[in-house]
Amino acid sequence: MELSSAPPRRGRLPGQELLLAVSLLTFWNPPTTAQVTVESVPPNAAEGKDVLLRVHSLPGDLLGCHWFRGESVAPTDRIVSYVVDTQVTTPGPAHSGRETIYPNGSLLFQRVTLNHTGYYTLQTVRRNIQVEEVTGQLRVFPELPKPNVTSNNSDPVENEDSVVLTCEPQTQSTSYLWSVNRKSLPASTRLELSLDNRTLTIHRVTRNDTGNYECETRNPVSAGRSDPFTLNKGHLGALIFTVSFFLLLVGFICSSFSSSCGRNLHYFFEIIALL
Repeated sequence: MELSSAPPRRGRLPGQELLLAVSLLTFWNPPTTAQVTVESVPPNAAEGKDVLLRVHSLPGDLLGCHWFRGESVAPTDRIVSYVVDTQVTTPGPAHSGRETIYPNGSLLFQRVTLNHTGYYTLQTVRRNIQVEEVTGQLRVFPELPKPNVTSNNSDPVENEDSVVLTCEPQTQSTSYLWSVNRKSLPASTRLELSLDNRTLTIHRVTRNDTGNYECETRNPVSAGRSDPFTLNKGHLGALIFTVSFFLLLVGFICSSFSSSCGRNLHYFFEIIALL
């Protein structure tokens, strides 16, 4: 009996097949679906203008979508719904008449008001009944009016009175900036700004504080500058005038020391009493 001379068949061990399968799973990553995002265009909207909540990376197998006011999907907060196959748009309880949805899911607001500021949630429904939600934000700011500077004291006394300058009117989400003679405020312990910078207090005002004060208002969509407010000398110079006049009178009395000195002193004290 002759033995076969054919080479033996090589088989794959079960352990090797398992190792190969694990290796394939390790190096093969399934394609990921892009995340749906919402962008406000423009990022900061001016009151009375149009703004778009633009949707990016909407899935291709979209069945429909819903927009809601706020960060939840409560039925009472639904603004509008859109069905892809029928292209039917259905307004919801929160629809104000200013919102328009586009086939790509983006939501247009016309003539926005400050009340439109807030969060909005997009809910997408895919054909496999997978539901996803993403939230965007709408920021609306007013067009700022021209500011003006008011003062609590138009006739301050030097080294005694404080002057409070206020930038009017007061508006929300507004930054205030002060300048004097078209320059930044000097560093001084007598100058005090309120927490919101809207009020500038000048303590124990002196003649060095006189000048043209201006306030500037800013928000993300507009800016304004007031007309110069001139802080007059008023009694700031009166004290200097009084002292100077006093010295002149003393000199006059000293140079006129004679029999008429008494009359001169009498006139002097009468004048001082009138100051």
